[in-house]
Amino acid sequence: MKNIIRISLVIAAIFLASACAKDYMETAPESSVSPATIFSTTENCKLAINGIAKMMTSQYLSNQGLNGEGVIKTWYGNFGNDLQRCNHTGWAVLWNHTYNEMVNSVYLTYPWFYYYKVIGNANMIIKNVDNAEGPEAERKFIKAQALVYRAHAFTMLMQLYAYRWQDSNNGAGPGVVLRLTPDPDEDPEIGYEMALSTQAECYKQIYDDCDEAIRLFNESGLSRAKADFFLPDANVAFAVKARAALVREDWNTVAACAPEARKGHPLMSKEEYMDGGFSTPNNEWLWGVYDAEDQTIYYYAFFSYQGSNASSSMARQYPLAISKELYDQIPSSDVRRALWLEPTAEEAAELNAAGRSTKKLFTRACTEYGNKLYYDSSQKAYTSHVYQYMQFKFQCTFYPGGGSFNIYRSAEMYLAEAEALCHIGGQDAKVQGLLNELNKNLDPSYSCTKTGAELLTEVKLYRRVDLWGEGFDWYDYKRWNEPIVRKNKAQGGSFADAFAITINVGDGNKWTWKIPRNETDYNDLITLD
Repeated sequence: MKNIIRISLVIAAIFLASACAKDYMETAPESSVSPATIFSTTENCKLAINGIAKMMTSQYLSNQGLNGEGVIKTWYGNFGNDLQRCNHTGWAVLWNHTYNEMVNSVYLTYPWFYYYKVIGNANMIIKNVDNAEGPEAERKFIKAQALVYRAHAFTMLMQLYAYRWQDSNNGAGPGVVLRLTPDPDEDPEIGYEMALSTQAECYKQIYDDCDEAIRLFNESGLSRAKADFFLPDANVAFAVKARAALVREDWNTVAACAPEARKGHPLMSKEEYMDGGFSTPNNEWLWGVYDAEDQTIYYYAFFSYQGSNASSSMARQYPLAISKELYDQIPSSDVRRALWLEPTAEEAAELNAAGRSTKKLFTRACTEYGNKLYYDSSQKAYTSHVYQYMQFKFQCTFYPGGGSFNIYRSAEMYLAEAEALCHIGGQDAKVQGLLNELNKNLDPSYSCTKTGAELLTEVKLYRRVDLWGEGFDWYDYKRWNEPIVRKNKAQGGSFADAFAITINVGDGNKWTWKIPRNETDYNDLITLD
């Protein structure tokens, strides 16, 4: 598998575009070798699929933090209500969502750039694989995988660059550009210069891609090897459709797709969840991003930003921490509480007096969580900074910050179904059962008896707890149409003063990133507001 991914870079490099000027939007091959030759066999098409997988853990735009799929979690999904990067106040302008309308900023540009790279590569495969030499079953399976990549990319773009569904006039409002072909010369109407499609049109395309992928996966009779967790299969197609439907508030579709997505993927055991379950693939992962020591991007990698034991300066000096207000809502019987460093009353008093971390808290962290902090053997000491409520959920598997991570897992599908059923109504018992199933391995005392509006609140709470740090925070608060309210210590919270703000639902273009100037400068059918 390692060799396949390495070889795939040869294929991927042929049609990865430059990032400047008009080339920013190019998705056509930059090679004298024709696509017909590149995609002449199903073996080559498999390499191209692996190439997209490698794109998800590659560094872009000469920026250290832009690491493929990981940064979408770290910078965009996590910058919400329940997580902070301790004392890294220099990031407050980004964390506080002041870049949403800065059309020249790399922070605004990156997701658009990255996901249209994924879409462009998927389009190349979708267009050419039907004529590839090889078994028909393989052609169908490969095409299905490419459709899933495209659907996932459009789903993420819609969460970032489109208004909430409830603000879309039932889907009539603008979505994103539906580029579905790699060759604009064949049909100028669907080339580079394209208007924004409506939200309804965008979600229909996502649904259609997922449905076609599921059909092709089933017709192929093939299945994904267990080791190939980094590639899509039919479960992933259902998961992408469920996530898109949740954002679209299409509750019946969520309720239908989420159970299909998690089939054959049982929830993690308590041991997996508490130690390594978010950097080492396990059966709960529906789809993930692969990383290995001989292919890592070192200090650019996901865990270099989120690993409690990573050797990178970002992870050591500015660890992630949960909001005290969320932490305090987790029952004392729930083992997940141990994923964060709760100060004792004595330690909290010292912290409040000192205004910074204290030796007592540091010593306890090194004693209780030493295997989850970075130990510098040259200094014979732990060199990680320690903060109250810092996290130990995410740990790298090799230095400086390497490891695989999930994109979709079964817990998300339990919670998506539960939320959808709350909105459908009349399903309280089933929702209670889903929450009980989700929590039984992690909190043996948990038993849900809530109903009605309180039950929906309970679902949201456990979505915040169980998916914490996995890139859902900001997206969820956006679609829930709820404000972000961060409190500092004086207000009863734990956020640094620079992060302790309120972001109302109408702020920052309604939490919607504007279309980048790199797009509008070369696409006359879209204009900046």
